[in-house]
Amino acid sequence: FTIAVNLPPALLTNHDFVDFVSSAVSIWDIEPSSLVLEVTEGAMMMNPKKSLEILHEFHQRGFGVSIDDFGTGYSSLAYLKNLPADEIKIDKSFVMNMANDSKDENIVKAAIDLAHTLDLKIVAEGVKDEKTLDMLTAMGCDYAQGYYIAKPMPGDDLVVWMKNSEWC
Repeated sequence: FTIAVNLPPALLTNHDFVDFVSSAVSIWDIEPSSLVLEVTEGAMMMNPKKSLEILHEFHQRGFGVSIDDFGTGYSSLAYLKNLPADEIKIDKSFVMNMANDSKDENIVKAAIDLAHTLDLKIVAEGVKDEKTLDMLTAMGCDYAQGYYIAKPMPGDDLVVWMKNSEWC
């Protein structure tokens, strides 16, 4: 399985951080691909050139890169096609009400299709019920997260949850 970690904007300009994370996964003897680094569109836009360099470096070292909150910020398609990303995460503001709002449903479907066209995986944030999960599955969404699946939990609880969960 993979673990996703949100990167604060300040770390997107620090090349030393790439070496630090690379050293950590080496010490822990885990594959870089098992760690997905999540960055928001807004964080990347604070220093686009430097952020792109850092993300390319992470990607070249085998780490997963995910664009978080897709569709809520600067979503330039020209910028998206050049990002070293493996996945995009469609923001919960579109997912949470898609079962009752056809515009949100259409936006989510378009985002899924766009991601797949660009050979990216897509994660839907904010899944709160079975109906929404079923709709996402029918649309071809790759991954989902939200309270319907699990609420945030400490690491020790995660291990127990994974052993007992139907989702793993």
